[in-house]
Amino acid sequence: MKAWKYDEYGSVDVLKLATDVAVPEIKDDQVLVKVVAAALNPVDYKRRLGYFKATDSPLPTTPGYDVAGVVVKVGSQVKGLKEGDEVYGDINEKALDGPKQFGTLAEYTAVEERLLSLKPKNLDFIQAAALPLAIETAYEGLERAKFSEGKTILVLNGAGGVGSFIIQLAKHVFGASKVAATSSTGKLELLKSLGADVAIDYTKENFEDLPDKYDVVYDAIGQPEKAVKAVNETGVAVSITGPIPPPGFSFVLTSDGSILTKLNPYLESGKIKVIIDPKSPFPFDKVNEAYAYLESHRATGKVVIYPIP
Repeated sequence: MKAWKYDEYGSVDVLKLATDVAVPEIKDDQVLVKVVAAALNPVDYKRRLGYFKATDSPLPTTPGYDVAGVVVKVGSQVKGLKEGDEVYGDINEKALDGPKQFGTLAEYTAVEERLLSLKPKNLDFIQAAALPLAIETAYEGLERAKFSEGKTILVLNGAGGVGSFIIQLAKHVFGASKVAATSSTGKLELLKSLGADVAIDYTKENFEDLPDKYDVVYDAIGQPEKAVKAVNETGVAVSITGPIPPPGFSFVLTSDGSILTKLNPYLESGKIKVIIDPKSPFPFDKVNEAYAYLESHRATGKVVIYPIP
């Protein structure tokens, strides 16, 4: 099959499009998915740069965590999925601990049934591919922070892949009384359209110097020292980019298809929208350009690859 791969750690230049990669074998609890669309995430390039090589699977690596596609083969212990099902998910249960050697930037990928969910009927494959890792990360962080109805939250990088879902989940699923979020000037209206009550332009204001303090500050950009300064007396800060001082904690996503299944009604009703970067989708032969764009930190929402041969 065709697949993107790299044989050594390094910049975007180590990525090569191969045509002779073996289609992955499936285990008893896995299905084989014909990949229709795949999304890129910052964890992909951090992995490729060797940031967690000590716990990575062996090289060569076919990158990619997020998939939307069609089940073409099922393992003997698979109960809930069958050939022809349209599915989506994040194929790596532990993001940094032995992620799969053969990821989603390929014609086929093998993935455990428990990591997948049926694709929402109203979303196309491009939209579905953009969801799993980002929306599951947003959801898990809110759960771990014990976010609940009536609480207030500040989202750092509200226009990013994860941030755009934190705003929407906090508002429409968890019932926040107030959602604030940061972005650059051109993205403030997007924040409001997603449900932010307060949109803070980080090019003009330092959020940590403003008088308002929050029950939860969700750092989706990597400003831990500043994030904890915006927390109220009983609040907590959440980081997804690395260590954070108290009263903060950081976590790494555990992929779980049941979260997607739980959120499907909100997606199907249109309450939660998927934000795809305007430059997307990138075609399969331009994956290296798509990564270069993601790594420039200019994307709004998600960068998606489609069509995949």
